[in-house]
Amino acid sequence: MTPVKERTDLNYEILTNVMRELALRAGQAIMDIYAQDDLGVETKGDNSPVTRADTAADAIIFDGLRGAFPDITIVTEEQAQSHALTADRFLIVDPLDGTKDFIQRRGQFTVNIALVEQGVPTRGIVYAPAVGRLFYTDSTGQSIEETGNYSLGTLGDISPISVRVPDNNALAVVASKSHRDAATDAYIQKYSVAEMTPAGSSLKFCLVATGEADLYPRLGRTMEWDTAAGQAVLQGAGGHVVRFDDHTPFRYGKPNYENSFFIAYAPGVTLIH
Repeated sequence: MTPVKERTDLNYEILTNVMRELALRAGQAIMDIYAQDDLGVETKGDNSPVTRADTAADAIIFDGLRGAFPDITIVTEEQAQSHALTADRFLIVDPLDGTKDFIQRRGQFTVNIALVEQGVPTRGIVYAPAVGRLFYTDSTGQSIEETGNYSLGTLGDISPISVRVPDNNALAVVASKSHRDAATDAYIQKYSVAEMTPAGSSLKFCLVATGEADLYPRLGRTMEWDTAAGQAVLQGAGGHVVRFDDHTPFRYGKPNYENSFFIAYAPGVTLIH
C-alpha cells in the first residue's frame, strides 16, 4: 500500500489526545447505561438495534470532535447521510460497535474513532470499556495499548503493540461471535488452524494487532465506521486489511459507507482465495 502523505495542517498529537478523552468519556456513559435494567433498545430502519448508550456516546464524541476540529468532516453511524463523501479527509465514528453484545451483556463492545485520509484510516482508537482494553495510534501512527485506570487527565502504562510472525502451519484465527456463518467457516477451514477465538466488535482487529491472533476474515456486511478504527490500529502495529475478493487495499469514503468482505492479517500469512 502506498503511504499516505500526512497533512501539515493537523496536529496529530492533539488529535490523539482528543480521541482518547472522547473515547473514555463515551465509554463511561456507555457503562453507566450498561449498569441499568433498561437499556432503551429500539430498532432502526435497517432492522439493526440501537440503545440509549449508542445515542449518548454519539453525542459526546460528535460534539467533542466538532469543537476540536471544526473544519474536518465528521461521519458517525447514528448521523451518517446516504451519499459518498467528497472530502479527502474525514473523521468516522462508531460510538458503540457491538450493540448486540451490549444488549446481551457479553461485554465485547467498543468505542471507535478514526481519521481517514485519502481513503485510508491513518489514526484510530478502540476502547472496550467492559473488558478494560484500550488501543490507539499515537501521534506518529504507531499503535499502542494503554493499561491502568484510564484517567482522563493522566496516561496509564503505554506499550507499543506489534503483529507477530505467523506460522502458516499453526495459525491463530479470530472470527465474529455474532455474525459467524457457514461461508466464514468454510474459508477458515482452508487454513491450518491451531487456535480459534470468537470475539466481538472491532476487538478482532486489535487481537491481530497485539499478536494474539494472525488472521481475521469477514465474509459479511460491515460499514466503514465498524472497521476504520480497528484497521488504523492494526496498520499501526504492522498488519494489513485487504478486500476478500482480490486482496487489494481496503478503501474508505465509498457510496453509502458499505464495505466489501475483507481479510485482516499479519504479514507472513499466506492468503488463500
